[in-house]
Amino acid sequence: MTIRTRSHEDSVLEMLRDNKAFALEYLSAALEEIDEAGGEDAFLVAVRRVVEARGGMLNLSQNTGLNRANLYRSIAVGGDPKLSTLLKVLQALGVGMSKVVSHRTEQDVHA
Repeated sequence: MTIRTRSHEDSVLEMLRDNKAFALEYLSAALEEIDEAGGEDAFLVAVRRVVEARGGMLNLSQNTGLNRANLYRSIAVGGDPKLSTLLKVLQALGVGMSKVVSHRTEQDVHA
């Protein structure tokens, strides 16, 4: 009997793809740390991982109408996306900025 194993990365990407609540929690947790050292880059990495899990940059470009090369640069480590770009990206991912922010606020209230 052969036991198949998967990498942690593959498991996380599958959960980000298949579980909208997990993706929302993942992005909310990254947003919570945005004011810490390296927090902006960590948030962009989280966004990029959700993009990868949900069809990749080409799919995102087609869904948002934004240039693929500009998306790569904007949401890369060290990227500096415009607010309008970030809003379009999160909306295309099915989470939206208001859901990411309010999700964290709701959890804090219930804690």
